[in-house]
Amino acid sequence: MSAAPAETMSVEQLASRVGMTVRTVRFYAGRGLIPPPRREGRNGYYGPDHLARLELVRELQAHGFTLSAIEGYLENIPAGATPEQVALHRTLLAPWMADRPEELSREALELRAGRELDDHALEMLIALGVLEPTPTEDVFRVAPAHLAVGIQFIETDMPIEVAHASRRIFDAAGKAVAEEITEVFRTLWWPQLRSSGRTAEDITALVERFKPLTIQALVTAYETAVDEAKRETIRRRTEGS
Repeated sequence: MSAAPAETMSVEQLASRVGMTVRTVRFYAGRGLIPPPRREGRNGYYGPDHLARLELVRELQAHGFTLSAIEGYLENIPAGATPEQVALHRTLLAPWMADRPEELSREALELRAGRELDDHALEMLIALGVLEPTPTEDVFRVAPAHLAVGIQFIETDMPIEVAHASRRIFDAAGKAVAEEITEVFRTLWWPQLRSSGRTAEDITALVERFKPLTIQALVTAYETAVDEAKRETIRRRTEGS
């Protein structure tokens, strides 16, 4: 029997690459989420297309998609899509935060924060959206990339009501900006990218660059708006004096 080509993997190797069990990979294959393996005798071999689709499945799961929703999503990806084209779908779904939320005990959280966290500090971090309580006592979901900023807010002695009010404002503004930017991307830029003749790898690279650029643009716009608001406040006070 001839050996499998270098770019192919056994089901055990594929499962290891995507962080799934062999049983899970076979279950997904049975549901049609990945194409059948290439057969050589009794052995099945998998390639980059299987890997890309399973990585996409894992990304969809991380976003809370049900199995039926994942099946519906994958049905819209052509069977002949290249691994690079499938990877582009994953790029569009990938979270913009530097880290995924983790579940940490209070003790582990204090080690990560580098300081003791009393009940008031925890309440402040929850108000800021850095922490989210879980059903387990003294276990929290934490956004690691935001923890350091949350600790700095605690050290300013900012009142808890200011934290709640600020979060409501930022949540509303963030949602509005996200919805409008997504619509601009979907209706104006994405069609051009798809018809541009660019490779999937080029489009993926452009999308990845788009993320930090839009975040920086939002920060710059906020800084400019705050300066303008301060000038307007001074102007009104001057006119009223």
